[in-house]
Amino acid sequence: MSNDAKDSGCGQQELTFEAGEGHGFSAESLTVADVLRLPSMRGARLIGGAAGLDRVVELSNVMEVPDILPWVKPGELMLTTAYPIRDRPEDLEGLLETFDQHGLAAIGLKSGRYLEQIPEAAVKAADALGLPLIHLGEDVGFDEIMQEVLTGNLDRRAQVIARTEASMRELVDVVVGGGDLADVCRMLAQWTGVAAAVTTLDGRVRCLRTADAEATSAEVSGLECFDRSGRFRVEDEPAGISRHANPRGPEHREGDGTMSAVLNWGNVVIEGGRRPAAETLPAQNLGRIVAFGTRTLRAGDFRLLEQAAAAAALVITREQAITAVESKYRTDFVLEVLRGHIASTGRVLSHAYSLGWDLDRPISIAVAEVDSESDSTDASNKRTMQALFANAWTKVVSQFDPRAAVVGSGDQVIVLLAAEPRERIVRRLEEFVSSVRGHGGGGRRQFSVGISRPAEGVSRLAPAYQEAMRALEVGRQLDRGQGLRHYDSLGVYRLLLQVGEQTELRKFAEEVLGPLATDAKEEYAGLRETLQALLDHHLNVAETARALFFHYNTLRYRIGKLEQMVGPFTEDPDLRLSLALALQIVKLP
Repeated sequence: MSNDAKDSGCGQQELTFEAGEGHGFSAESLTVADVLRLPSMRGARLIGGAAGLDRVVELSNVMEVPDILPWVKPGELMLTTAYPIRDRPEDLEGLLETFDQHGLAAIGLKSGRYLEQIPEAAVKAADALGLPLIHLGEDVGFDEIMQEVLTGNLDRRAQVIARTEASMRELVDVVVGGGDLADVCRMLAQWTGVAAAVTTLDGRVRCLRTADAEATSAEVSGLECFDRSGRFRVEDEPAGISRHANPRGPEHREGDGTMSAVLNWGNVVIEGGRRPAAETLPAQNLGRIVAFGTRTLRAGDFRLLEQAAAAAALVITREQAITAVESKYRTDFVLEVLRGHIASTGRVLSHAYSLGWDLDRPISIAVAEVDSESDSTDASNKRTMQALFANAWTKVVSQFDPRAAVVGSGDQVIVLLAAEPRERIVRRLEEFVSSVRGHGGGGRRQFSVGISRPAEGVSRLAPAYQEAMRALEVGRQLDRGQGLRHYDSLGVYRLLLQVGEQTELRKFAEEVLGPLATDAKEEYAGLRETLQALLDHHLNVAETARALFFHYNTLRYRIGKLEQMVGPFTEDPDLRLSLALALQIVKLP
């Protein structure tokens, strides 16, 4: 599991929940507030820097000379008497600023006989920096404080280790007992006291659980690290922790029961399928596990996230294995039907019904296929992304037609759904495509869709599948990998695709168009476009010029050039028909 520090990408947001004191693991190290409660700190009082009481104290040190900076470590509690600054007490203000830059946790100062009173400027500097300045009592012993800080931190870390082991045992029991991702998510939310979510590789939320009854899924999914479709922006949110998601100013309310909070979040990658060390293949990315809360997420929380991610990887891998077997079984059945291998119509309908499908009605077949030329999916994630692609189609289609058959095969998804009139089924598929692409999730993979005419009866499904494939091929070629075509909208392509010998079609196009049938020169594509526009506008020069945004004389020049290359098409209607067919053949895949 990987996790790196990161500032917020979640944006500003108000939440109505916060982790309670009893939630989650305690911090591995003491805070300044914890240190002030130690027995050895009796008589000590905080005189400045109260905003920094949550600073973590990793260790303690004693300053005996003012030039201690080379030995200062982040997270230290610096203990000192006034002796090192007895000659220049006014230097204390600058020393505090330097200590803060070095990441010091707090300063405990004995004034004693060397300093009657701590300078007011130093107190103000501590407040401004949020660096706790503690006035120690005269009977406070440095050794006692250092020992209790060390002992307290060791005890806390021992507790964290024990609790981590206990949580791992609980997770193993859940996975072995057949638990799902919702169980893993729920346990993580209970342990950390914040909201937890598991997402797919591309950020689709699979489950979301909150620790408090007041929190709702809508409050979490409404954050700006989710897009409008509810997808966690994995491409903008690398694994790590956010610390600065401030409340939205206009929505900040006081006294109405709504708590304005600084939101912290953390997420780790769910990895699975790691190969032996001898092999260099990386682990497979299976998704993300994310925690959201109003308190600071600590190292212990990240350990829980990583443990939950390991458990989630086991659950997802198990689900994938089961789904792969079931999916192959369903896909093989559908492909056998679409290939015309039907032993008995009644048996096909009965078997389809057992799988939750209704094929005993007019069926339209839609085939969605990823454009392999533009697909940049990493090879190690190809299978996962294809499964997500098929799952997305299953989800959106089932909302409209729960008895539709949706299966994935290679880079394709095949959908057999209730037939509708052409205009309506096209609009329906356009809605499906929009939902599958989402807002940056599935849309990162370009795909085209072909739709068949209604098939009456199981015996007509095989021809309908071929119709959908032909519509898909034409749409992908004409719309650059993102087409959606109905077979009935193919026009002359329906006739051209019926020609068995495609080389004869190409030869015809080359004979009619000459060099324009190729892309040997960059200008040929533009000339073909001009020729097509002229034919579309019945050789009306004025209308064609407006459509192409050409000057009238420019178009006249192009017409002359075209007639030199293909013949006097402005005078010969038979040549115009041949040119129109040849231009369509050039566009064929």
